[in-house]
Amino acid sequence: MSSTLEVNSVRVSARTVWTFVSLISNGLRGVGEATLEGQSTAVEHAIESLRGDLLERLAADGRAALRWLQGCAVGTDRVNATAVSGIEQALQDLLAQQAARPLHEMFGGGRRASIPLYANINRGTVPRTPEQFATRALRAASQGFRGIKLAPFDGVTPGTASEPQGRALIDAGLARVAAVREALRPAHRDVAIMVDCHWRFDEPAARAMVRELAALEVRWYECPVPEETACFPLIRSLRSMANAAGMQLAGAETMTGCAGFEPILAHGLYDVVMPDVKHCGGLAEMLRIAELARRRAVACSPHNPTGPICHAHSLHMASLIEDMPCLEVQFEESEQFHRLADQGLPRFRDGMSALPSGPGLGVGLHLDSIAGQGAA
Repeated sequence: MSSTLEVNSVRVSARTVWTFVSLISNGLRGVGEATLEGQSTAVEHAIESLRGDLLERLAADGRAALRWLQGCAVGTDRVNATAVSGIEQALQDLLAQQAARPLHEMFGGGRRASIPLYANINRGTVPRTPEQFATRALRAASQGFRGIKLAPFDGVTPGTASEPQGRALIDAGLARVAAVREALRPAHRDVAIMVDCHWRFDEPAARAMVRELAALEVRWYECPVPEETACFPLIRSLRSMANAAGMQLAGAETMTGCAGFEPILAHGLYDVVMPDVKHCGGLAEMLRIAELARRRAVACSPHNPTGPICHAHSLHMASLIEDMPCLEVQFEESEQFHRLADQGLPRFRDGMSALPSGPGLGVGLHLDSIAGQGAA
């Protein structure tokens, strides 16, 4: 079949650029998302480097092209893995449309028709005052979201976390969490507060944070320290401490492929792993990762804080993952989230989302909205 490959990046906020991939063949358009913070140009170049081989293989056999593409992400850096993952999503969408089947049915059929969501309020919170975090948390809770995630520790690094300047930034972050906790009392006391630390702490700060977050009734402690092999014993210890304090430890959002997740799972580091369809190697690889996690009695909750096409693919995958606790979604970072997608993208309802309907992904892009909008 004769096919073309397109890539479009669009800036949606001061911090965020979303990158979309389209594969067009015989009047059908499959779409994927390859967003990687600060790396949109590099991802576009990586996609371009795959174009010739991909289209040549796709002209001969779509399934063979898919198998070749999935192998391209193995053992590569995150930019290439993101490029491959975005193309793989688009190709899976295209093949499902050609089969006139919803995307999740191509993997055996979903376990659930509606997906529980939690709201990531982080990027859309400007200014980053405790009061603004509290206002947005309350708005998300009022819309039925079962969990609220924030990343409050701006500016902290492992090298400064135990220094006076780092401690001041940590205290500012804890003030944001405390404001969210207070705002959710008493009407939304059951809504889980989830804190993403973005690998900002050293060992003393990470251990102290267990106690400090538990005092604020936080239920989810994410990525406290770098996920390097040397840190594995510490992460395992933090998991035990967090569990004893009534929290789950979550992480592994940046890992690629089963090979990247297997050491994390084998060492028992996390209660929840967070593969991302944009980085982990694509849809099929996400499901293999979820199965690895299930065998280790670890939950799999897809990482999904970006654009509408990643969200639509993540909905299909979340419908397939056994015991999937809750799916992340960006909360009001940009009106472009729903403006860029067509009416196939379900709206959030009471903290839940229906699955997209129709063949393939069931969601298309309003490409006329993207035209002329670059990443710069």
